[in-house]
Amino acid sequence: MLTINNVTVEYPDGTKAINNLSLNVKSGEKLALIGANGAGKSTLLNSVAGTFPVTSGKIFIDGDDVTAEPEFKRAKYIGRVFQDTRMGTASDMSIEQNLAIAYRRGKKRTLRWGITERERGLYRELLSQLDLGLEHRLKDKTRFLSGGQRQALTLLMASFHQPKLLLLDEHTAALDPKTAAKVLELTVKIVEEEKLTAMMVTHNMKDALRIGNRLIMLHNGNIILDLSKEEKQNMEVSDLLKMFERASGEEMDNDRMLLG
Repeated sequence: MLTINNVTVEYPDGTKAINNLSLNVKSGEKLALIGANGAGKSTLLNSVAGTFPVTSGKIFIDGDDVTAEPEFKRAKYIGRVFQDTRMGTASDMSIEQNLAIAYRRGKKRTLRWGITERERGLYRELLSQLDLGLEHRLKDKTRFLSGGQRQALTLLMASFHQPKLLLLDEHTAALDPKTAAKVLELTVKIVEEEKLTAMMVTHNMKDALRIGNRLIMLHNGNIILDLSKEEKQNMEVSDLLKMFERASGEEMDNDRMLLG
């Protein structure tokens, strides 16, 4: 479904954030991407999304070569949820207006903007599944929502039309632990129910071991560990740290990962 062939992403100062990396992701796989700060996790997702151009290599989504396509063209394949809770919604628009934009994405445009009662009924039904009470707040502007509510709404919008690939870039990192756990629970529910292919960047090793059916660890822009669901299911964080040290020749010194 996603094929990354020998991709390198080089910054203007010559630093290689991604270094000749290759990765194949099958349809329906749920990947957790981990690694210390600067390992290349977010750069990899941004390269797949088209936010960052690649210096060399090829990227294919569903068999289509998207390497040279800009971000807005790749959007037809991809749903995204960012670390910044403000990035997934238009803060000066209401919940229902944000949902309408996501719902009508890719559909033929008409002169009528008004949201129909049928659409409102659909939005209420979908929002009720989040169990956050947002179905009663359709007219509220999203800037009045909490970070967790915005992330849940963004997650719903990103998965509206079953994207080929869902990219989650530390989407719970800015939330308090209780809210992060709730959003992560919703993420697993939506990804499983919609049978989505997903790549989730996280600093939480426990979550990486628990969630998804594949774990990828990056270091200096390279993949140093690639574990299947069976390989990781009985592992502890301490096991991952030992594997990192053996593969990289270094100690993991990132507190966010050690405490995750």
